[in-house]
Amino acid sequence: MVGAYYFSALLVSVILMLVYCFLYHRHFDIHLSFLFALVPLNNLAQLLCCQSKTLDEAILANKMVYVSNSYLILNITLLVFSLCSVKLNQYVKLLLYIITTLVLACALQIGENELFYKSVELSIQDGCASLVKTYGPLHVFYYAMLVVYFLIGLGVILYSFFKNAQISRGFIVMMAIPETFSLLSFFLGRSLFPSIELIPFFYDLTLIVYLIIAHRLVLYNINETVIDTIVQKGETGFISFDFKYRYLGSNDTAKLIFPNLVGLKIDKTIPVTAGMDDSVMKWLYEFSEDNSRDKVYYHDDDKEYLVTVGYLYNGKSKKGYQLFITDDTKNRQYITLINSFNRELKAEVAQKTANIIEMHNNLVLAMASMVESRDNSTGGHIRRTSEGVSFLVEAMRGSQEFQINDTFCHNLIKAAPMHDLGKIAVDDAVLRKPGRFTPEEFEKMKTHAAEGAKIVHEILKTTDDEEFRKVAENVAHFHHERWDGSGYPLGLKGDQIPLEARIMAIADVFDALVSKRVYKEAMSFETANRIILEGMGKQFDKRLEKYYNAAFMRLVEYYTTVNND
Repeated sequence: MVGAYYFSALLVSVILMLVYCFLYHRHFDIHLSFLFALVPLNNLAQLLCCQSKTLDEAILANKMVYVSNSYLILNITLLVFSLCSVKLNQYVKLLLYIITTLVLACALQIGENELFYKSVELSIQDGCASLVKTYGPLHVFYYAMLVVYFLIGLGVILYSFFKNAQISRGFIVMMAIPETFSLLSFFLGRSLFPSIELIPFFYDLTLIVYLIIAHRLVLYNINETVIDTIVQKGETGFISFDFKYRYLGSNDTAKLIFPNLVGLKIDKTIPVTAGMDDSVMKWLYEFSEDNSRDKVYYHDDDKEYLVTVGYLYNGKSKKGYQLFITDDTKNRQYITLINSFNRELKAEVAQKTANIIEMHNNLVLAMASMVESRDNSTGGHIRRTSEGVSFLVEAMRGSQEFQINDTFCHNLIKAAPMHDLGKIAVDDAVLRKPGRFTPEEFEKMKTHAAEGAKIVHEILKTTDDEEFRKVAENVAHFHHERWDGSGYPLGLKGDQIPLEARIMAIADVFDALVSKRVYKEAMSFETANRIILEGMGKQFDKRLEKYYNAAFMRLVEYYTTVNND
């Protein structure tokens, strides 16, 4: 008789689990699914315990009971939090799982020591086995855990009932029933019926309550209610077809938009005489060939409709096609207005941005010119080196060896005038000296590279163009470094020197050689060219030689026209 009770409880729980699977929706909480899996497991363990022939079999089945019970009570509590929309911190949830597992670990020591059960014996009455046990000191933690979880769940339910107006009161009352059942099954049931466990019976009642809750969750599905509302309001037109393009029907709104739908025969393809080959039927054919072509705009007099083509579903099965037609006139007018405003705003912003950039560039050039006016050159160094750099990068453009892009070329040409800004920090007595520098004076002069990098950084630190800022800083900082490592300020060697600084170095030295200074005459192009070529592999990157040679005649033509002014 007792065995039949446990078997019936297991059978009922399995049936309830299958019903839940039939009702299942993706929006169901995962803890709800756990309950419908754990209760049959618990009832199976109770049945196995009853059918045990030996003490070891009964202990093993009893351990399965503890496993399912422990996580059942925890998941009922966590489900209350979820259904009452009370947010529980993930770390707190993890802590509860850890506590449950630790208490369960103690229960799994049954038969191994006397901490959870002091003693345990097998008793068989009327063909049903049960354990006669004396609880050990650790068993109190198991009961304490059950009571704490019950009180936590009950507290959340009471709080939601009185404080959360967004939760149905009937819903909250139903959630209190499983909480009560779970506690009664452990304490009151064992007092009234010590010979059998009422836990399977109460758990089956719990699942019935949660099936009702699951059914009500479907009623709270916003997607379904929204669709019903749209249909009732009549703001959206619907036209349905099967996969053979046979007309299945349409609502009144669709018939107002497409009057030819009136009088069409159900289960028949739309005839050519209906005049919808270039509209409805065309959209269906296009969507069937390419599902991404699911939206189209349809114009009718002064109205503009958005037509969305999709599949017609029956449950999860595709049965045909559905057209949704909504009046999008106001939205399209609004979008047109916004687009027009955005175009005007974009043009205005672009103009103002161009003005700001131009002003910024002019300020930089003015600062560079001011620095140049303090130098002992004859002037025009900034302009000439910038042109020299542009000739070199033009020769390098498209190079597979360095793989420079248009952005790099643009940034380097734009940064070239800034390469000597650091000279503003050099004392006039050194900067304007007409003859050769003493070692001490040359050390002071060499500081202009690092100072220039600092100045460029301060000027450009708020710019959004990070690539340009980096190129400009490198040009100012490293244009006096040498390929063999004998340059300054850091003594960089080879590829340690940024490419932009290596290119700048050639243009800078070439200008210094062919330009007149107060302390020297201009060299001939032939002499300057020989010096530059002799420096390849020592002062300059040898790989840049071919690009320098390609740009040499343009340099000569340019310097011939400017006459060193």
